[in-house]
Order: sequence, then C-alpha cells, then structure tokens
Amino acid sequence: QVQLVESGGGLVQAGDSLRLSCAASGRTFSRYSMGWFRQAPGKKREFVAAISWSGPFPNYANSVKGRFTISRDYAKNTVYLQMNSLQPEDTAAYYCAATQGTLVELTRNQDYWGQGTQVTVSS
Repeated sequence: QVQLVESGGGLVQAGDSLRLSCAASGRTFSRYSMGWFRQAPGKKREFVAAISWSGPFPNYANSVKGRFTISRDYAKNTVYLQMNSLQPEDTAAYYCAATQGTLVELTRNQDYWGQGTQVTVSS
C-alpha cells in the first residue's frame, strides 16, 4: 500500500519559516516526480513546487519563488519543502503528491496524495 505522510505544519507568524516533510512508503519513489500543492479555504487546490525523479531543475509557482525550496532525500524516500518568509497568504492545507513521470505530468495528474498538513501564518 502506497502512503504519503506529511508533517511539519503549524501556526507561525509572518516572516517565520517552516519545513514540511513528506515521507513516502510502499514502493520506491526514485522514478517518481514529487511535489507540493496547497488549498486555502474557499479556493481551488494550487501547485506550489515540484522536483523530478532525477533531482535537478525544480519548478515553483511564481507566488513562492525565491522563498520556498523543494528537495528530496532518496535514501529516506522523503521530499521536503523549506518555506521562508511566510506570509498570511501562504495559509493553507499543504498536500504532497507523487506521479511516475515528469514535472509537467505531476502538475497535470497525480498518482498519489498525502492527507495534508495545515500551515497557518498570522500577521
């Protein structure tokens, strides 16, 4: 059974940092692109960041570029999202996703989802 389990969310103040983790289990995700999406109350789920199975050239939404960094540890089957300079508009439930394919394929279709972790940024 494939599982993606997110952790690291919480309540922070504007300007603070958080690091989200997504631990994958049930198979080897070395050939999977993995990424993060978020959904704020009353809004559609949106793409945040993704990293390919080969690692280089991660992709970011314009709204987080320069503030968020995605990385992955192949040995631990884990992907991370380092979030710096958090703002109230970053408040959302953050979801990890995985797709056997490219970054573009991940943004269009997701094979697996995690259950989400809440990030709340107060002003």
